[in-house]
Amino acid sequence: MRVWFVTGASSGFGLEISRQALDRGDAVVATARRPQLAAAALDAPRDRLAVVPLDVTSEPAARAAVERALEAFGRIDVLVNNAGRGLFGAVEETTLGDARALFEPNVLGVLAVTRSVLPVMRRQRSGRIVMMSSMGGFSSGAGFGVYAASKFAVEAIGEALAEELAPFGVRVTIVQPGVFETGFAVSSSEKASEPIAAYAPAGDTVEQYDDGVPGGDPAAAAAAIVGLADREDPPLRLPLGEDAVARIRAKAEAVLAGLAP
Repeated sequence: MRVWFVTGASSGFGLEISRQALDRGDAVVATARRPQLAAAALDAPRDRLAVVPLDVTSEPAARAAVERALEAFGRIDVLVNNAGRGLFGAVEETTLGDARALFEPNVLGVLAVTRSVLPVMRRQRSGRIVMMSSMGGFSSGAGFGVYAASKFAVEAIGEALAEELAPFGVRVTIVQPGVFETGFAVSSSEKASEPIAAYAPAGDTVEQYDDGVPGGDPAAAAAAIVGLADREDPPLRLPLGEDAVARIRAKAEAVLAGLAP
């Protein structure tokens, strides 16, 4: 039985990953700012589920949540850094306040939780860390510049962690979902505070970013993520969805073309 520590477990990918980990017989520490939602959505015996309140932007809270996990299960085998939020709007429309509010959970929150879990995994000399990025973490675009910047930062942290933690038997995978039917754009995202008429409205930009591709099934994506725990040598990156693969491939090809003499 593996022990999963999942942030943002009250909805979206976090909830689905927690549910599937429990369904396969693993234990889950489901953390969320509103733990009552996670508790209501997840059904498992108390010896396999601990629901813990956590605001990822507080490092003391992250450390306390890790201590709760160790009290309940004695170890942490898989960390899923899922908590975060979105921001739609052109760069010029995005205030410094908007950017700070975004980077607090998306980047500093990831850092706070990861720093709190790593001493456990280093002592164990084993573990898996899943960094939830986005196709926007590899390829930015109009209307998503600052959000993509936060996910670019997550990818940079993940790349460094992969090298730093390899000697301890800890593996890192950066997950890059495309558009999935998680409700993220509605429930966990904001629009930039200073709209400018010269730019397309955020809603139009989202449709352009989607390129008309229907949202994917979050259960299928969660199954791929949960399956990482069984892979002896998991990949550094895991793009999910045809739109993500196409967008990442297009940028990679453009970068390679720019390197040609």
